[in-house]
Amino acid sequence: MLTHHQIQQYQKDGFLVVEDAIPPNLLDALQTDFAAWVEESRSHTAPFGKTINDKPRFDLAAGHSPETPCLRRVNAPVEVSDACHDAALRSPVTEIVTDLIGPDVKFHHSKINSKQPGSDTVVKWHQDFPFTPHSNDDVVTALMMIDTVTADNGALEVVPGSHKGPIHGLWHGGRFTGSIDEEEAITSQKKAVPCTGPAGSVCFMHTRLLHGSAANLTQTPRTLLIAVYSADDAIALSPNPMPNRFEGQLVSGKRSGKIRSMDFEVALPELPSNASFFEQQEKN
Repeated sequence: MLTHHQIQQYQKDGFLVVEDAIPPNLLDALQTDFAAWVEESRSHTAPFGKTINDKPRFDLAAGHSPETPCLRRVNAPVEVSDACHDAALRSPVTEIVTDLIGPDVKFHHSKINSKQPGSDTVVKWHQDFPFTPHSNDDVVTALMMIDTVTADNGALEVVPGSHKGPIHGLWHGGRFTGSIDEEEAITSQKKAVPCTGPAGSVCFMHTRLLHGSAANLTQTPRTLLIAVYSADDAIALSPNPMPNRFEGQLVSGKRSGKIRSMDFEVALPELPSNASFFEQQEKN
């Protein structure tokens, strides 16, 4: 699926945007399913539905109302949408991920993050690896653009090459923040580039890449189906933030029967004794 140059670009920068990675008929189905969920949300005033770990399936943003629905998140959509399931587990997306970390690749989790028009949702600068640590860093996040993504409607912003740098801590001043420290965030913002593209594009992102996103300042939505994959020999070291019945399913290759580890320097203290750490994982 990818050229040698594209693979080299991903290895160098830690991300790669591929246009037309989602077939038109599948993109139409994704848009139709999400539009139906938005309509359904009009009749709710609080998060609704239930996942296999008894968390709300559908999360609503502040300011949600029947007149201006603000469906912010769908947890584990692969369980309730054939289109999401096929996009995440049986589409060209998995073939591209295999080019990047294959040949043996398994599915980890999925979610939909949406910024409706005028949404003030901001994602602070962070790396995914501390939220979903594995025995090695052959972990890729595919951000599938259900809507056209522009620099103004809350696009993912990344720091090219930062996946080769340190893994930053999420604790500051003795408090779990779920983001890197403010000084590093300011530096990251100065180096940031937006990941934009027409609907049907996909951004493939290394688990250690520094990234964040700003508010949606437009009257057009920005909706992403996000799926996370790992090499089969990368073993998860913490509970899945989005448990689902397809976790660990192979999307290419075969079971390696091996565990490959790498040495990491992670600026994290011991895990807290309460649920705050894992609750923050689910919000990210």
